[in-house]
Amino acid sequence: MNPHLFRAETPLQALLLEQALLLAKQLEHTANAAPDGQVLARVEALAVPATRELARRAVEATLQTQAEVAEKKGHRAAPAPADAASAPKDTPDTTS
Repeated sequence: MNPHLFRAETPLQALLLEQALLLAKQLEHTANAAPDGQVLARVEALAVPATRELARRAVEATLQTQAEVAEKKGHRAAPAPADAASAPKDTPDTTS
């Protein structure tokens, strides 16, 4: 088989490509090593938790990258909370 070249444009893409290729190798090895009649069960047993973990890592890395970008930009402008001492006070009801 001819090797394929993949080009990652970001560290996140590189991480996901690396992890996906590793998973593919593990799935191929598991399928080849499984006895007849057990291929689906063994591959599925590996694939389901592994893809869940891959998705978790992807989300974690994405959020970490976004957090780093946000920290570099600084905090977004937001209204400042009012001081309780300067808040308008209710006047007592003098009609009762």
